[in-house]
Amino acid sequence: MEKQLVVNNLKVSYHTYAGEVQSVRGMSFDVNKGECIAIVGESGCGKTVTSKAIMGLIQSPPGEVKKGSEIMFNGKNLLDYTEKQWEEFRGGECSMIFQDALTALNPTMKVGKQIAENLIAHRGMKKDEAINEAIKMLDLVGIPNADKRVHQYPHQFSGGMRQRVMIAIALACNPSILIADEPTTALDVTIQAQIIDIIKNLQQKMGTSVILITHDLGVVADLANRIFVMYAGKLVEKGTFEEIFYSPKHPYTWALLKAVPRLDNDEKEQLVSIHGTPPDLIAPPKGCGFAQRCQYCMQVCLTKEPPTFKFGEEHEAACWLHHSMAPKLDLPFEVGGAL
Repeated sequence: MEKQLVVNNLKVSYHTYAGEVQSVRGMSFDVNKGECIAIVGESGCGKTVTSKAIMGLIQSPPGEVKKGSEIMFNGKNLLDYTEKQWEEFRGGECSMIFQDALTALNPTMKVGKQIAENLIAHRGMKKDEAINEAIKMLDLVGIPNADKRVHQYPHQFSGGMRQRVMIAIALACNPSILIADEPTTALDVTIQAQIIDIIKNLQQKMGTSVILITHDLGVVADLANRIFVMYAGKLVEKGTFEEIFYSPKHPYTWALLKAVPRLDNDEKEQLVSIHGTPPDLIAPPKGCGFAQRCQYCMQVCLTKEPPTFKFGEEHEAACWLHHSMAPKLDLPFEVGGAL
């Protein structure tokens, strides 16, 4: 398949009064044309910083994209773009659904005008034409009475409806890539399912490549072709949907899967959480970032960074447990469901 976006050895730091926070420490992944991938991990692992780097939204100071990083879009390195090229890229070629629609939307502007801005800037439409297109976009994302709602302000919409407006803004110019940063945060499960269905249907209809960023593996189950598991600014495991859900190889992926409530569990069973906290990225650990929280931690995990072990064409994991000298472990929990 044609690779539309290739991220190589991305490193992003923030310079603070306490020291250099190494938010992203060598992240690499790619997105094929028309594909949906998911970047999964806890809050603070570097997912959103990675997405902001792709959009050219790392402000300097305090942020810095380190030398040696590459973000290749259709064969061109985005990090070499001028500010004018970035402005053409954002909204035109790549759009982003931000995490909190309430703060991302301008409270003083009607939603129709906020959608129309993109159309006027990137498609050269006139104001009336752009508003008519905005009505079509609101209707496309499932907002009823779009011709009236286009003239309302964000506070007049519910949380789920605001998120739909964000999707309409992001898709207005039919971008090649859509980045959805925690698009279902703070929404109830019914609205979450509706938002995921909208993204899935629009992706299939418009052929847009999607990068879905989330901490919840349950959200990506029916959407992502490939999943990239991120921890402490690094990629710890990647694979297809089937490989990650049915044959995970990294203890952090195991922990994330165990934290997803199962419908077939006893209703009195206690929810599983991941003990401990992520490492301090001002002074990153020498070995595996997950070592201090991992129940299978060995001495080598604390002192040496694990190599990447391959289990298939797409499936890779960075964990010492797969070394030939490590103790052999079976998957510590039962996976279920039909493919």
